[in-house]
Amino acid sequence: MSDLDGKLADVARQYDEVQEQLARPETSTDPEAIRRLGRELSRLEPVVEAYRRLMATREELAGARELRDGETDDEMKAMAREEIDRLEADETRLVEELKVLLLPRDPADDGDVILEIRAGAGGEEAALFAAELLRMYLRYSERHRYSAEIMSRSETGIGGVKEAIVEISGDGAYSRLKFEGGVHRVQRVPATESSGRIHTSTATVVVMPQVEETAIEIDEERDLRIEVKRSSGPGGQSVNTTDSAVRITHLPSGLVVEIQDEKSQHKNKAKAMSVLRARLADAEKRRQREADSAARKSMIGAGDRSDKIRTYNFPQDRVTDHRVDADLSNLPRVMDGELDRLIDTLITTDQAERLSAFVETAPGAGAG
Repeated sequence: MSDLDGKLADVARQYDEVQEQLARPETSTDPEAIRRLGRELSRLEPVVEAYRRLMATREELAGARELRDGETDDEMKAMAREEIDRLEADETRLVEELKVLLLPRDPADDGDVILEIRAGAGGEEAALFAAELLRMYLRYSERHRYSAEIMSRSETGIGGVKEAIVEISGDGAYSRLKFEGGVHRVQRVPATESSGRIHTSTATVVVMPQVEETAIEIDEERDLRIEVKRSSGPGGQSVNTTDSAVRITHLPSGLVVEIQDEKSQHKNKAKAMSVLRARLADAEKRRQREADSAARKSMIGAGDRSDKIRTYNFPQDRVTDHRVDADLSNLPRVMDGELDRLIDTLITTDQAERLSAFVETAPGAGAG
């Protein structure tokens, strides 16, 4: 317990230091410092609040034990014992809560997301399903007051989506969406099917954290081939008279990103570079995971784009997440962006797995 207490005391000191920095006059004129310190305060606050509740509970517990040991009246002793049982349960619950709060956090959790959706097996029906997944994530973003911008979208003739790239911005966006990566499967009678048979189609979702420019080193002159061409809309028709579509090839890796916008070549290049940095960082993260044979093999944490993670069964009005054996009914509401019950279950399961792995690899080490 001493290791846990020491870690908690460190966090409380950090919290006080951040509050002091925010109160300094020079900080009030530095918006970036205010934003950075505000995020740090938000990260530390839940730990400090739980720690204070733990300290108050332990103080009450010490008083109740003192009353029990010093009391001669049987009725008062019994009341003290009941109070001790309640406070000991509270202490245990708070300690477990704090262990979870102190688990190492993914530094990308507070940041923004680049989300890619691609139609998989199933032809036109797969493209229609990909379009519905795109709408689902846009609606989810609305519900959480995230800002969502479609960076690129390649459509089919009847409203399907071959590929879409979306930037989702907002505090904690990545922490909420990072487990959405993988193969999503739909089972239903397609609108394009005349015989009424149920088909299975798929779409792949890739979720990557937004990466700062300085985080990935790219030599534009040596590493990139940048091509500019005329933007085109659905069916290939020209949508304007300027050469604004940008295609960037990262020569060392072979990664290709193409972004087109009706307005600005400069904006398209900036978007393409943002997607490229995210893909390069994602590729490096995957290489590190594969190279580290001792890395935790979480059921839900890998985000492998080949893993089937979820099935949307329309005839049975059911969505199933295969990683946590979670079933939800009322599929139309899920497709309208009501994903929180699934996402909360995934987050809780991941925390439990990481806590279990920590206990196994660091016996007696506390929660630090």
